[in-house]
Amino acid sequence: MPKQPKYRSYMICTAPRSGSTLLCGQLAATGRAGNPDSYLHRQSLDEWLSDHDLTREAYASDREAAAAVLAAAQKKGEAGTGIFGLRMQRPSFASFMEQAAALFPGVPTDADRIRAAFGETLYIHLSRRDKLAQAISMVKAEQTGLWHRNADGSELERLAPPCPPAYDARRIRDKIETLTALDAEWPDWFAREGIKPLCLIYEDLSADPQDALARVLAALGLDPNLAEAVKTPTAKLADEISQQWAARFRAERA
Repeated sequence: MPKQPKYRSYMICTAPRSGSTLLCGQLAATGRAGNPDSYLHRQSLDEWLSDHDLTREAYASDREAAAAVLAAAQKKGEAGTGIFGLRMQRPSFASFMEQAAALFPGVPTDADRIRAAFGETLYIHLSRRDKLAQAISMVKAEQTGLWHRNADGSELERLAPPCPPAYDARRIRDKIETLTALDAEWPDWFAREGIKPLCLIYEDLSADPQDALARVLAALGLDPNLAEAVKTPTAKLADEISQQWAARFRAERA
């Protein structure tokens, strides 16, 4: 008999270029752990509504409209499994909590509002140790327009027409500072809210995706053996150019 999950939902708390697309793909591939994605990543209620093909005019109030968005997000993120998966990039978190505060007035804390919205929630903190590699990955993605590849090398996500990458030390340095600050905000928030997250490191996830997936499944109360049948859904974008940029950046700073 399949194990019953301990949680109604989980939130992957992360920052860009930390391996969240890989983890989301793995969890979805189990067929038991929802279909996690960035369902609430935009910065306004109107953008939320647009993302879910909803219109403000269909609802009597902003609160009713926000509730409809959460219901639509949950339906997509559950994918019929009974457990809701949500990826939350740190830059989206403040706007999400503003909407949650308006939707659940009188609920005292962020964690209580999330629980009111999604039920008992497991928090997964996914971070990346090598901030230089993370920054280079982000700079290259922004320059080339290519953000993710499938495991077979085909393009999974492209946000702009192809363009060759160009080394930019200042931009890399700025990204390191930004990504470091974003990543540090999660532990501060966990401490304020009394949350003990499941902590995953990108380098470990990348080295052994099935082991990382098994840890998440076990924490959710699902069968960790489900990870054995899940193939890695994405390919790394780091290449020789990434290595050259990293070596050059370190040499220039030295």
